[in-house]
Amino acid sequence: MAEDVIKTALLDRHMKEVFDWSDSDMPVRDALWDYFMEKNGRDTMKTEEDMLPFLDYSDDKIESFVNENLKK
Repeated sequence: MAEDVIKTALLDRHMKEVFDWSDSDMPVRDALWDYFMEKNGRDTMKTEEDMLPFLDYSDDKIESFVNENLKK
């Protein structure tokens, strides 16, 4: 069980704690959710499908995705 917590710890951290370009208190998980909701035309089922792989991604892969897609 502890392994699951470690694997997703980055998703639960605030954006500004992980990314020096962000000043948001929003958790990374919520920022990704909002990104996919906008991209999918507010389709919750599609957004959920897009979010599932992030539970298995490494921190580096998540950081890379966020930097490429959410950094303004």
